[in-house]
Amino acid sequence: MPYSHHSHSGEFCRHAAGKLEDVVLEAIRSGFEVYGLTEHVPRYRIEDLYPEESGIDLQTLHDQFDAFIHEAHRLKTRYASQITLLIGLETEYITSIDLDQLESLLARYRGRIEFIVGSIHHVGGIPIDFDLATYQKSLDQQSGGSEDERLESFLCAYFDAQFQLLQRFRPEIIGHFDLCRLYHPEIRLSNYPCSWELLKRNIRYAIEYGALFEVNGAAFRKNWKTAYPAEDILKLILQYGGRLALSDDSHGPHAVGLNYHRVLEYLRRENVSEMWFLQACNNPNKAGRNVQAVRAPDEWWNHPFWNR
Repeated sequence: MPYSHHSHSGEFCRHAAGKLEDVVLEAIRSGFEVYGLTEHVPRYRIEDLYPEESGIDLQTLHDQFDAFIHEAHRLKTRYASQITLLIGLETEYITSIDLDQLESLLARYRGRIEFIVGSIHHVGGIPIDFDLATYQKSLDQQSGGSEDERLESFLCAYFDAQFQLLQRFRPEIIGHFDLCRLYHPEIRLSNYPCSWELLKRNIRYAIEYGALFEVNGAAFRKNWKTAYPAEDILKLILQYGGRLALSDDSHGPHAVGLNYHRVLEYLRRENVSEMWFLQACNNPNKAGRNVQAVRAPDEWWNHPFWNR
């Protein structure tokens, strides 16, 4: 399956490495046919910057995103004969400001942003994928007397934020669906009835408007035994008739296609028979962007890509 829909580079993301062009060249060398370039959108408050961004002003972040769009389209044209590059972005939802500004950003780049990876990285304004201590801080601020009650509240807040993002922007790719259990992959979400109902609502809604659910190999870098999403959610997505797409979520050339062999093993173990990918098209989708989901060839696991 020579496709990925989610990537970053050190040129435009402080917690990644390498130049964007080197990411593209590695994707070509690795045999990818379609590769999504999806840097994070800028943030809009100083307090939302990560520690590695200390000293950066907000305008610099905005200029950096502008530079990404320009460079991504330059690379798309330069390497068009060797690879199909799709230009997108990965969302942030820290406060309502981020959603309002994303709407403005999409209007500004209409026609140049081809798709969206819809991801949640914060709960209650606190990052949940920076480190364990910060993740725990987000958990601790939740209401409830017991640890289980706080966890339920945390999970519900995560899936409610995800639903707001889906409703407002209809992202073509649902990014790392269960990042909410990053540091505790053993959590069985079905043990938390409120959040379990919310995630089922989100899956049904995403299927209704035509989203693809990302199978994200980055979870293996975080010591998971599966990709995102883990088995419980993956089974639910398939049960409801959801469609899956691959992403390496690379953070530099070194991580292009990293652990894809383990993603393959995971999906084969779960008897996943269909995979999908995005393709540019002339007719806008329900979100007004010119991409469509295309089913990969039958027996996708036999593609020569896997033997490279």
